[in-house]
Amino acid sequence: MKKFLIAFLFSSFTVFAQQTDFVDFLKIEAKVYPYFMDKTQIALKASFKILKPTDSIFLDAKNMEIGVDTINENISVNYKDDKIWLSSTKYEIGKIYSVQFNCIVKPKQTLYFFGDEIWTQGQGKYTSHWLPSIDDVNEKIEFDITILAPEDKTVIANGKLLKIEKDFDEKYWHFDMKEPMSSYLVAFAIGDFNKKELVSTSGIPIELYYKPQDSLKVEPTYRYSKQIFDFLESEIGMPYPWQNYKQVPVRDFLYAGMENTTATFFSEAFVVDSTGFNDRNYVNVNTHELAHQWFGDMVTETANEDHWLQEGFATYYALLAERDIFGEDYYYWQLYQTAEQLKAMSDEGKGESLLNPKASSLTFYQKGAWALHILRERIGDEVFRTAIKNYLEKYKFKNVSTDDFLSEVRAVSQVDISDFEKDWLQQTAFKAEEAYQSLLKSSFIKKYFEISALRAIPFSEKKIPLKTALTFPNDFIGQEAIYQLADEPLSETLPLYKTAFESNNLYVRQAVALSLQSILKELQSEYESLLNDASYVTIETALYQLWMQFPEKRTKYLNKTKGIEGFQNKNIRQLWLALALLTDNYEMSEKENYLKELKNYTSPDYSFEIREKAFEYVNELQLWDLETLKNLVEATVHPTWRFEKSSKALMNSLLQNEKYHEQLRVLGRQVSEKAANYLNSIIKE
Repeated sequence: MKKFLIAFLFSSFTVFAQQTDFVDFLKIEAKVYPYFMDKTQIALKASFKILKPTDSIFLDAKNMEIGVDTINENISVNYKDDKIWLSSTKYEIGKIYSVQFNCIVKPKQTLYFFGDEIWTQGQGKYTSHWLPSIDDVNEKIEFDITILAPEDKTVIANGKLLKIEKDFDEKYWHFDMKEPMSSYLVAFAIGDFNKKELVSTSGIPIELYYKPQDSLKVEPTYRYSKQIFDFLESEIGMPYPWQNYKQVPVRDFLYAGMENTTATFFSEAFVVDSTGFNDRNYVNVNTHELAHQWFGDMVTETANEDHWLQEGFATYYALLAERDIFGEDYYYWQLYQTAEQLKAMSDEGKGESLLNPKASSLTFYQKGAWALHILRERIGDEVFRTAIKNYLEKYKFKNVSTDDFLSEVRAVSQVDISDFEKDWLQQTAFKAEEAYQSLLKSSFIKKYFEISALRAIPFSEKKIPLKTALTFPNDFIGQEAIYQLADEPLSETLPLYKTAFESNNLYVRQAVALSLQSILKELQSEYESLLNDASYVTIETALYQLWMQFPEKRTKYLNKTKGIEGFQNKNIRQLWLALALLTDNYEMSEKENYLKELKNYTSPDYSFEIREKAFEYVNELQLWDLETLKNLVEATVHPTWRFEKSSKALMNSLLQNEKYHEQLRVLGRQVSEKAANYLNSIIKE
């Protein structure tokens, strides 16, 4: 009889349109025991309020098992169809209930283990893969999470750390949230982390985490963090809405960054020294994810067609913060670059409405930012700021639609925004002419357009304006001038290249390194000076070009760059190892060690960014052996899809070679089950 009743309850619930109409989940308290293997144990308490008559409600829960010791008076707890069902014939409207149970989770995604580092990534509807929760973003819940971890590890999670309790050789980390949020924003990370602490001007604690070995990279990685925080609070016009703010770089992260409430996780590829900062800094991701704490975390989209309210707003406010740091020219340059991309997509007939729930990232992020830029120009700064503030205050910790936002704009603006709504939100085509006229408000952009218009003019007629552009150059205009020299005779352009080198502008000199394919003897000494520039992009390019074009000086170039690692992916070190191996009579006694080091970078002991580059060099130099092939097979099932994709493509190319095909065929018993299954499937094909 009990089984029949439960089955009836399950089936009767399917007639409900939205669970949020019948129940409001108020709070989830969870104790999480993440084993350093393939399963996690959770003790969970859920509190909820019944809104309408019902006999069953559920929590989303993928691939879980309910503990046998679960006892809750008048409420039965059962698992079926990726849901934990909480059923009772005695639910009363308006009454708040609590239920407790234990479960075992075997997460197939969302909870990731890399060595002794663990982190979650729940954006979308994925938190239910590791924590019983609600996939629907319209259900906002207060989450208080306790994590059990080895005593030598640091834990970061949403909210305020209340206390740490020791339990033998482990510790309980208790975190508390004060306000509700959508489930996809729940997160934790465990690893070897230290932290630097700041306090915003408004008094919000800011914690900047880093791995102990990266202590010298903390300042450049987190440069401008306090300025960014203070700027966004001032510009948005509403105080930061949460208790504190943390930022954590994690290994092999799936994206650039993720705005988990109070705890942004980001790719360790953005952990840089002062040289790396010039080429690949964290500032944009830093500002974008922080802006999400208001736009996305506090006010959350109601449906996919409202996604631009999160990504467009975060992109726009990140641009404003970068303008505060890097200046007006930088702001307009970024707008120009994205306008070019949006126009190209539109011209190809691939333009998308901002309200298209399946639009691309380029649309949601960049077209969304452009829409806000144009809206602000149309209604004015003061009205725009007032509308934003009212919108955030009215819908604080709620879900929002595009109409909600537009209503707040109309409430304070005397300007009719009907055309704006049609042109920038509904229309698929990009309004390139309006964007162009907006860009022309920048004197820098006007000057850039003047120089870029010279592309079609014979070199003899543009020597003087190009030389002027390269004398005390603007970063962007100077680069444009250099790129216009690329197809001209070197004998004619030599004086301009000399001027570019003498400018000492980092980015103009970088443009020379990237575009000059043949180095004249007359420019050799100047080109060699690029090895001294504070740019890993420049040094990598210059080292390769000099090594190729001046073989008699290879030893000198290798000696000069021997100790340089480069970015987090060791771009210069790995290039250096490849060139050292190829250079005759260079440190012969060390070549075996260099070979071992390069091949070892393909190992799962390293992040995917390092491994991906190592695979490129191993393949280019044909250094494959059983160990590197085994590492490649494992890479084909890596959680990061970009790395997985490139590894699969490389694997497929190797399988075309009979020698490697035979070696790969016998590896099935030496790799993980998941990797073996993939390998066997493509070999059979």
